[in-house]
Amino acid sequence: MAKKRRKLFKRKFSRLMQKKLVMLFVAIVLAFVFLILRITYINAASGDKYTKVVLDQQQYDSRTIPFRRGDIVDRNDTKIATSERVYNVILDAKVMLSNDGKYVEPTIDALTSVFDIEESDIRSRLEENPSGRYIILKKSVDYKTAQAFEKIDEDDENYPNINGVWLEEDYIRKYPYNSLASDVIGFTVDGNVGSNGIEASYNSILNGTDGREYGYLDDTSSVEKTVKEPENGKTVVSTIDVQVQSIVEKYILEFNKKHKNTARKGEGSKNTAVIVMNPQNGEILAEASYPNYDLNNPRDLTNYYSESEIKAMSSEEKIEKLNELWNNFSVSGTYEPGSTIKPFTIAAGLDLGVLTGDETYDCGGVLHVGDHDIHCSARSGHGSQSLKRSLENSCNVALMKIGQSIGKEEFCRYQRLFGFGEYTGIDLPGEASTEGLLYTADNMDAASLATNAFGQNFNVTMTQLAAGFCSLINGGDYYKPHVVKQIQDENGNVTENKDPVLVRRTISKETSEIIKDYMRGVVSEGTGASAAVEGYDVGGKTGTAEKLPRGNGKYLVSFIGYAPQDNPQVVVYVVIDEPNAEQQANSGFATEMASNIMKEIFPYLGVEKSAKQEKGN
Repeated sequence: MAKKRRKLFKRKFSRLMQKKLVMLFVAIVLAFVFLILRITYINAASGDKYTKVVLDQQQYDSRTIPFRRGDIVDRNDTKIATSERVYNVILDAKVMLSNDGKYVEPTIDALTSVFDIEESDIRSRLEENPSGRYIILKKSVDYKTAQAFEKIDEDDENYPNINGVWLEEDYIRKYPYNSLASDVIGFTVDGNVGSNGIEASYNSILNGTDGREYGYLDDTSSVEKTVKEPENGKTVVSTIDVQVQSIVEKYILEFNKKHKNTARKGEGSKNTAVIVMNPQNGEILAEASYPNYDLNNPRDLTNYYSESEIKAMSSEEKIEKLNELWNNFSVSGTYEPGSTIKPFTIAAGLDLGVLTGDETYDCGGVLHVGDHDIHCSARSGHGSQSLKRSLENSCNVALMKIGQSIGKEEFCRYQRLFGFGEYTGIDLPGEASTEGLLYTADNMDAASLATNAFGQNFNVTMTQLAAGFCSLINGGDYYKPHVVKQIQDENGNVTENKDPVLVRRTISKETSEIIKDYMRGVVSEGTGASAAVEGYDVGGKTGTAEKLPRGNGKYLVSFIGYAPQDNPQVVVYVVIDEPNAEQQANSGFATEMASNIMKEIFPYLGVEKSAKQEKGN
């Protein structure tokens, strides 16, 4: 009986439960269908609105924090290249157009009034890319202007509907002295890439590493931003002295202005360049050439060409003109040095023992060498010349005979010893190679030896000749020329010293003393008389090199001098390539400029006055 009741109960319970379960299942399915349909409708109709609400409360924030490129300073810590903080105005079109467009007009009003952006430009950008999240409206806005906008943006009470604009931090490279030392400093292009000068050769040191800021954040979230700070670039301390550089460039510009409006058309010269160097360690105190350019606007050609001329140029021609403008003649230009090479030839002869100092030479104005009649600078001849007088009077005939006595093997060896025909290793880009522009003992004939001995028929760079000349007057030490003396971190702590590099010995101290005595005579009694500076013992050598093809009337004139006589502290080298004058073969152009430069920089640098001057005082 009991078993029968259990079966009946089970059968009745099962049917009832089945009905309920079916009804429940149908209800749940219908509820899910309804929810899916509702969510789909909400997403299609108001998805952007609710997404914005959520993102306003909590968003993922990730941005790059730019590094600050390091400064370039002169030897006295004067900034000659620096990075200033600026801001880029970024438009988030999608946010600005959200919320039924109520942000558009207030935000446009703020942008036009604060940043002076054209209203039409903003509206066209919105139309072109209504979903854009990163549209650059304006670059390089200064700090003051950026702060004015931030105040408005944060004032929700008076300006509640400004939205969709943010300011991105950035840096812009600035050169406080514009064109000063443009050859040495160089400039940067997009992406913090150095072009020319120290900016290029020390690019990796000046550059740092970008930082990042990222994380989930909202007003109530406990999760904070994660920030990886940028690593800023290091400071490069140059050997350049801004005061000396300014004096040098003043006289270069003065010469070119003076000689610009002559009977011949064009600038005052094809190239005018000056190097000021410390002969005791290879440091370059100033280096400049003309024409130069504004570092803050390096692609500006208007200083040298009219608007019509620039407009008529093709893209290739403009690039060619800019490269000419950016060229550092002191490092990249090659030329025949002329008579400034004569002290090197005599020093080689003295150092070898081929010359004793007691020699005399008879100059009749020409010397027949090989199959050639090679003339002296004095066509009528200098007559009898001692070794010292042959340098003072710049006698080609005497130097040709000295070259013969040295011989081609030793002559070529000393050329290399003085650094000609090889890179100096200066820490500036674009150094020209003169390899192949010098003879070897195998291919040098008698005429080539003769002309090389007085500075023709082979090429040098200004940096090569200046570095070699320093060894002539400092006792025979050849130092690697350089324009950077120190690297510092952003806090001013020294991370690296660029100590002077002694490369080799060239001549003996005894030979150095003799050649200095001869070059003192060049200024006191010879061809370099106009380079004299009252109160100082100045020595040096003039140069007048006839350019190829010979007989075309084009010359490169130069002067390289130093002071004081006993312990030289400063070398000044002036080169004027094709001076704008009826008679270009006049080294006086270079000696006068050198004298003017030395008159101003010697007192500033504390160069010792002559013993006679000191006694007179």
